[in-house]
Amino acid sequence: MRWPDNCSYCESPVPGSLAALMDLYEQNYMRLRCLCPGLRHLTGSHVSRATGAHDLILRIHDQSRHTTTLELTYAMKDGENRPDVVIRLCHDSVQAEVVTSRCRLRRDWIAPNRVAANSALVCRWRYNRFLYKWLNYLHRQGHQFVEAGPRANERNLVDATTG
Repeated sequence: MRWPDNCSYCESPVPGSLAALMDLYEQNYMRLRCLCPGLRHLTGSHVSRATGAHDLILRIHDQSRHTTTLELTYAMKDGENRPDVVIRLCHDSVQAEVVTSRCRLRRDWIAPNRVAANSALVCRWRYNRFLYKWLNYLHRQGHQFVEAGPRANERNLVDATTG
């Protein structure tokens, strides 16, 4: 799978548009599939290593015919895992959405009279826009999860400098 080209709606986002959010989900799905081409066949935890970057950990939480739920995080030197993002991929609709339980809205960023009407949409937009930017950054760092033959379901260590 080839890394998707930039798209105008992803480069100049307009929060509040459900259609643009759906496009962002599709872009995130394509980028995740490029980061991990064999995603639908993986289980457990996997690590990607790239020179000069933190190790990237991918944990498969749930895998079914139509969806995959995974966690993507860095293994930081202080022992913490950040940013610790849980993502649900819908394979039939070709979309990936950040799954989270809360969002902090900055009142100065959103017009006060529109907060109640679109707060869920704005939260989703912010999380998924973060994922979009982070996936681009991971790609530039050289991270990728690859299958390694019959043992692909076990811990898969990838050195991006050799692969």
